[in-house]
Amino acid sequence: MKTVIVLPTYNEAQNLPRMIDALLDLDLNGAGPEILVIDDGSPDGTGDIAEESARRYPVRVHVMHRQGKLGLGSAYRAGFEWALNSGADYIVQMDCDFSHPVDKVPAMVKAAASNEVVIGSRYVKGGSVDRKWSLKRKLLSSWGNRYARLVTGVKVKDVTSGFKCWTRKALEGMPLSRVSAGGFTFQIEMNYVANRKGYRMAEVPILFTERERGQSKMSGGIILEGFWRVWQMRFKKY
Repeated sequence: MKTVIVLPTYNEAQNLPRMIDALLDLDLNGAGPEILVIDDGSPDGTGDIAEESARRYPVRVHVMHRQGKLGLGSAYRAGFEWALNSGADYIVQMDCDFSHPVDKVPAMVKAAASNEVVIGSRYVKGGSVDRKWSLKRKLLSSWGNRYARLVTGVKVKDVTSGFKCWTRKALEGMPLSRVSAGGFTFQIEMNYVANRKGYRMAEVPILFTERERGQSKMSGGIILEGFWRVWQMRFKKY
């Protein structure tokens, strides 16, 4: 069974080499994963680092270069299509900054054997967020999840999580060209569509940690966008 890990990057030169090494060490159902790095023209040399890794591991590491910062949602759509075309059975999406725990990937892939979508979740029993988060950030994240769940009707606890494992069957059935949200709202829209299609969705508890290197891509504007975008989803035809 082939697993492809889709890894969007923008200015992740400090994290990418460590991340690739950590992912290549994983044992997923008796095999190691392949990695697709999608770099949006990072000015810090992330793309060059990805190419060097691809030269070292030509069968397991692949690179997609895009001109300019085109957004997280479009990066994942491109990555999902590439993974499907490459014959992937499981497709994992995650951040490159180690906020998503690498050691949880095997459990998520295992759970995908009996579910169409598996979510690395901060808000199920056993999951949590970094203690260094301020009370304001914790409340914003928790309330944002509750709000998105209320509006969309999605039952999973962590509807904004960007750490997921998809089965091939699930992604083939998703209308990716119609999923237009960007940023973290893309995560909500994908969950919303998956829920509407009746996919079995499971959650694996994770500890979401603050990045140690590089700068966060999250902004107040991105969060505010999510508050009105979820209403668009409710009335959109997929």
